Amino acid sequence: FGQTPTERERELEEEINGGGDASSKKQRSGEGGEDGEGGTDDEDTDDEDAPIYNPKGVPLGWDGKPIPYWLFKLHGLNHYYPCEICGGESYRGRRNFEKHFAETRHAHGMRCLGVPNTRHFHGVTKIEDARRLWERLRGEVEKERYDPEADEEYEDSHGNVMNRKTYEDLARQGLL
Repeated sequence: FGQTPTERERELEEEINGGGDASSKKQRSGEGGEDGEGGTDDEDTDDEDAPIYNPKGVPLGWDGKPIPYWLFKLHGLNHYYPCEICGGESYRGRRNFEKHFAETRHAHGMRCLGVPNTRHFHGVTKIEDARRLWERLRGEVEKERYDPEADEEYEDSHGNVMNRKTYEDLARQGLL
């Protein structure tokens, strides 16, 4: 396939001798032409193993290379959002921070505090803030709870509507 007789002889010698040593590999890399462009695949793997230049600490994309800096800034990945409830974990970017409230780590932290992980607590990252909000919400829930003494309504024969306590007081007095 277009080999010169000397190239064929070298190939046969390599097969007979079981490959070649480092000097024969260097010779082969120089065989590509007079301008020295006859490289091997070893040079390509050196580029892949080289460390990636990333001075600004930009996250890596799907191809293993840093994402463009403008995209890094656009997504707000230069901002860190700490969450005390998650054990001091920091989330990079607003989107990751917002997503973490539905994740198991945050839910577990809320359960450990004795606080339900509801929509009311979305955005709360401090333990003390979560406890204070839970105390306030619990007080509001207690106020809104149905109380038959105060919330039950009665109507007398004249069509007047009143709560249970007032109705029973008037009935005892015989005014109804």
